[in-house]
Amino acid sequence: MRRLKISLLGGLVLVSVVAALAAGCGGSSKKAATTTTTTTSTTSTSANSKIAAEVPAAIKSKGTLTVATDATYPPNEFVASNGKTVTGWDPELAQALGNLLGLKVKLVNATFATIIPGIQAGKYGLSLSSFTDTKERQKVIDFVTYFTAGTSFYVKTSGGPTINSLADLCGHSVGVETGTTQADDAKAQSAKCKSAGKAGVTVATYPDQSAANLAISSGRQQVGMADSPVAAYIAKQSNGQFKVTGKSYNNAPYGIAIPKGNGMAKPILDALKQLMANGTYMKILQKYGVQAGAITNPVINGAIS
Repeated sequence: MRRLKISLLGGLVLVSVVAALAAGCGGSSKKAATTTTTTTSTTSTSANSKIAAEVPAAIKSKGTLTVATDATYPPNEFVASNGKTVTGWDPELAQALGNLLGLKVKLVNATFATIIPGIQAGKYGLSLSSFTDTKERQKVIDFVTYFTAGTSFYVKTSGGPTINSLADLCGHSVGVETGTTQADDAKAQSAKCKSAGKAGVTVATYPDQSAANLAISSGRQQVGMADSPVAAYIAKQSNGQFKVTGKSYNNAPYGIAIPKGNGMAKPILDALKQLMANGTYMKILQKYGVQAGAITNPVINGAIS
């Protein structure tokens, strides 16, 4: 699933999506990372001394946790109507975690494909950005699982193909974001189609989900693929332009991405468990209507594949 990620916005809230598409304001590969803060916290939480004591001294001394997110993926993470504030349930959860850990949170809006390299380079302290926890990604970063989602397909309501499964992608074109599991899935399916004597899948990758969505809305690509809660939100907010088609597949855990072996996985896990126990976690998910993906037993590096 991403992550799976497809948003109609291009940096604006979804209610602005039709106007944004008409104006041609899709994502650009030159998008710079910008630092913003979320101001839409559902509940206030204060530091938990026991959990805060688990934070490694080197991180505690900085006092600030830099959290990367690609804010083109509503309702998970997106830019608010003021054009600068990063919001969504991932940013709100990041803020709540930071509060429990006794750390300030600085949210950085970064292109998705650059986040893991940024974590490896020490640029970011962690990321909540709808990352699917995979064994491949675990080779370079650690995860704490916090949600579950599958991949869904979406198409234009008028004239879009009927896609019920990956097998139905044969002979069609797909627009996906660079670096996502959806991109990998579509490419792998193309090889399967060809080995079965069918037409392959034409896979076009884009630097962000806004650009991918614009490609689909303009007819350059036929099918979009995104995490199930995101695809449903896209269709709901598109004024009938898009619809979800078929069933989601490969439900898997989202993971909070953390530098490999830096000592933060345990405090993040314990902070998340505390937010689940005190109801903050569920309140945040309910605010954005994604509570169906809630989990009750977060773990470190819980990838299923």
